[in-house]
Amino acid sequence: MDSKLLARVGAAVFVGLSFAMTLVQMREEPATRPDSVPIAWVPDGDPLPLQIKACAEMGELALSSPDCRAAWAEKRRRFLGVDHPEAYSELADPAPPDAPDLPIPTPVGEHRGEN
Repeated sequence: MDSKLLARVGAAVFVGLSFAMTLVQMREEPATRPDSVPIAWVPDGDPLPLQIKACAEMGELALSSPDCRAAWAEKRRRFLGVDHPEAYSELADPAPPDAPDLPIPTPVGEHRGEN
């Protein structure tokens, strides 16, 4: 058998199978999606997760909310396992960093050490 003929037969079989599989997929009804999303977390009476969720839904307004800042500080405290709340007192209102002392550049044309 000629190799070109064998390649043509193989290509025709492949096209025929792909066409048949496409027809079978199109005849099937799509699977129905569940109407409700299952809840993976059930609150245990702790108000912090609900506060964190509410702050997340507030968007940029949450940045200026003292309640959200307190909730985030408590979340960090619990996550990092810090027992003393003073550890995050600096995070409430961070002070701007001091400007580093940078050397003053010499103007072009003046050379150091020359009179």
